[in-house]
Amino acid sequence: MLIKQVSVFVENTTGRLHKLAKILADANIDIIAATIAETTDFGILRCILPDPQAGVELLKSKGFNASLTDVIAVSIEDKVGGFDVVLAELAEAQIAVKYIYSTVKTAGDNAVIVMKTAEPERAIEVLTSNGIKLVTIADFME
Repeated sequence: MLIKQVSVFVENTTGRLHKLAKILADANIDIIAATIAETTDFGILRCILPDPQAGVELLKSKGFNASLTDVIAVSIEDKVGGFDVVLAELAEAQIAVKYIYSTVKTAGDNAVIVMKTAEPERAIEVLTSNGIKLVTIADFME
């Protein structure tokens, strides 16, 4: 189950990230998960929204450069080694992990990790066939 992630280029200037967050808040759009990687001149905000397509369209209409990317969200036991189980399966299958970030939302008692892999469809097959639960947007909304 792929999830659409919103990726937004954000100029590295005071207040620009606030402007983006306010646009989403004013439209009553919840940011379910987010991470930002920055360089000297700009950052890339990666986030999960309830309706990613609507979020991209809104942000583009307000002058932001936004796009959609396929990612996977996994539910893991919130204990030492919980994430290692996921990474071990991907490593065994020779599937590269490009980046990860966690969410503030949980799946029951489990933590949720969002990840971008080199081969998302194959990663889904490997993970689900090894009993690892994937998380959907609907799961986040419960």
